[in-house]
Amino acid sequence: MGYLHSIGEYFLMIKGVFGRMTKRSVLKELIFKEINELIIGSLGIVAFLSFFIGGVVALQTALNLNNPLIPKALIAYAARQSIILEFSPTFISIIMAGKVGSFITSSIGSMRVTEQIDALEVMGINSLNYLIFPKIIAMLTYPFVIAISMFLGIVGAYMSAVLGGFVVPDEFISGLQDDFVGFQLFYAFFKTFLFAMILATVPAYHGYYMTGGSLEVGKASTTSFVWTSVVIIITNYVVTQLLLS
Repeated sequence: MGYLHSIGEYFLMIKGVFGRMTKRSVLKELIFKEINELIIGSLGIVAFLSFFIGGVVALQTALNLNNPLIPKALIAYAARQSIILEFSPTFISIIMAGKVGSFITSSIGSMRVTEQIDALEVMGINSLNYLIFPKIIAMLTYPFVIAISMFLGIVGAYMSAVLGGFVVPDEFISGLQDDFVGFQLFYAFFKTFLFAMILATVPAYHGYYMTGGSLEVGKASTTSFVWTSVVIIITNYVVTQLLLS
């Protein structure tokens, strides 16, 4: 029953977010602030991870191609499929659940502990809209981060495979183009959009409805990371089953 209560409370929160709207001028400032903190502030770690994980994927594929009959272009093909279909959308989103999700939970949770949320309500402001709506709008730019991740992942795979002497540049480019299906990009960005909504709302739920003091803020951040990751993985499975099966 506790889980059902939390799910119902979560959807009531979503409804409340789109209820009484805050002044447009205030929301505009908040949205740009959230884009800077949630999106631009995450580009560094995303770029670093994407480049080197792409290189590792290509390196592991190359080291396991022992059969001389298997074309070397398969290195690029395997890297492309791994990065576009799963690594960039899903793995990076789980990393972001730790970075962005914990930040959202702790920032809103701290406001709950210090009674700033109660103060907003007393002033007649819809605290759900004021705190969570800008985060949802900011996370609509999250697919841009994943596009950068895909690009840098493939660049890392290229550098690893070509500079490592496992494949020549022309073979790598040929492997990237081999059997490319445009629908796979739609699939990747569609689930990225869903992950963005999860990253904005699930941590916000744990921060907004937390109880206790400053110690509970840390516990709520940990809980939000776990549940955000769980929801992302389940959503990934459902979307994959619906769109690719």
